[in-house]
Amino acid sequence: MYIIIIGGGRVGYYLTKALLDENHEVLIIEKNAALCNTIKEEMGSICLQGDGCEAATLEEVGTGRADMFVAVTGDDEDNLVACQVAKHKFNVPCTIARIRNPQNEALFKKLGIDVTVSTTDIILEYIEKEVPTHPLTHLLTLSEQDLEIVKVRIPPAATTVNKSVRELPLPKDNKLILVISRDRKPRIPTANTVLREGDQIVALTSLETEQKLRAALTST
Repeated sequence: MYIIIIGGGRVGYYLTKALLDENHEVLIIEKNAALCNTIKEEMGSICLQGDGCEAATLEEVGTGRADMFVAVTGDDEDNLVACQVAKHKFNVPCTIARIRNPQNEALFKKLGIDVTVSTTDIILEYIEKEVPTHPLTHLLTLSEQDLEIVKVRIPPAATTVNKSVRELPLPKDNKLILVISRDRKPRIPTANTVLREGDQIVALTSLETEQKLRAALTST
């Protein structure tokens, strides 16, 4: 695969090393000349000094034949713009953007970025698995349908405890509650199913209503 990486910082550097070890063709675009030269000295001529947000730069490196485009700079706006140019001007089939502010995730997805990676969310989801205090976990994003599958755990003080599904203030355009897991046993809920503390609900929801769904199920 031909993979273009925007940003030669630590994330881009180690990602490139790993991809080269797997025999992928990789090119880094990095603004900082000194950083770019350091990468060249260690890994060869795989780094171009330039602005990955500029169409001319992306044209120069053959973005039109890239299989994947990954933007991992420390600036969310740069990552968004670079991925949009790659996606809409050069028709790269898969764009991946690093985001530092999790609140930007919905915007990135709405604007067509295929995959977003938030270090904050990754850490929170790990914490949720180890010490279950974080109520919502992302399981899968269906970018083309503007949908995602999430898991929501009902906390002890939630107002939804002991309420039936029909009583829940769910978003009007929420798609579907798929399953409720209780005592490690999955079950398909009905309108009369009563929620209990610790229930885990797997739901299919639109990206825009995720926060409303979270609030409806976990508010105290």
